[in-house]
Amino acid sequence: MSYALGIDVGGTKIAGGVVDLETGQVLVRRSTPTRPERGGEPVLADTLELARALHSEARALGVEARGVGVGVCELVDPAGHVTSGHAVQWAGLPVRERLEEIGPAAVEADVRAHALAEARFGAGRGLDLFVFVTVGTGISSCLVQGGRPLAGARGNALVLASSPTTVVCERCGTVNRPVLEEYASGPALVARYNRDYGGHAARGEDVLAAMEAGDAHASLVVTSAGAALGVALGWLVNVLDPEAVVVGGGLGAAGGPYFDTMTDSTHTHIWADATRGLPILRAALGPDAGLVGAALTVA
Repeated sequence: MSYALGIDVGGTKIAGGVVDLETGQVLVRRSTPTRPERGGEPVLADTLELARALHSEARALGVEARGVGVGVCELVDPAGHVTSGHAVQWAGLPVRERLEEIGPAAVEADVRAHALAEARFGAGRGLDLFVFVTVGTGISSCLVQGGRPLAGARGNALVLASSPTTVVCERCGTVNRPVLEEYASGPALVARYNRDYGGHAARGEDVLAAMEAGDAHASLVVTSAGAALGVALGWLVNVLDPEAVVVGGGLGAAGGPYFDTMTDSTHTHIWADATRGLPILRAALGPDAGLVGAALTVA
């Protein structure tokens, strides 16, 4: 048996676990709020504290972890250096070196860690070439080939929805710069519902619940977001020609009208007839995917 510590550092919480690398089973779980507004050093200190606690719990169970892997919601280069600081300000900090105080360490972008877990144990198992997309607080993607998420030359091959698309109105000349993440992510659903329709949602789940309760405005926000994301996924499929698309994240894997509208829109925007029936699969591992994938980066 082989085990590792996996830690998923998100904008809301730091989740960690002791993971069986052969089965993906999580033996022990711990979590703590991220509170990224404090700056990078306090978040790193909390991550190290969580890792040490997991290491101690593993030993108490008679398990020797072979190392610690961390997935973080930022850009990470092929050497394991965090190169952005949009949510967690670790750019320039010696994250991997500090983790190596505990044991062999790896740092990876969270979307690639999630994708690795799905490739090994989840919906991507058995697929040679698939696109993984995560939809939650943000929207990111990566291509997985032969069970390995591809990072790109600089580790930046994950930005699907963060940059603007420039569109000029032919009638008035107005330059619009829509950002998909500000329209279709979880926080975007909340912002649009509250701003445009006087809603009182605090989380994306609240908008989904309002839709389920029959709120037509919430339904419009959710389905229009799913349709917009489908345009981007259709483009991604046209460029990469995968066997399937696997969609994870709290919003992406929730199912229901968001997922259904996204799927229909994706198929509509696929150009090649032979590809139009492409499988679009919900991720299978749920909230453990990030920490399981992070642990797998140590292997």
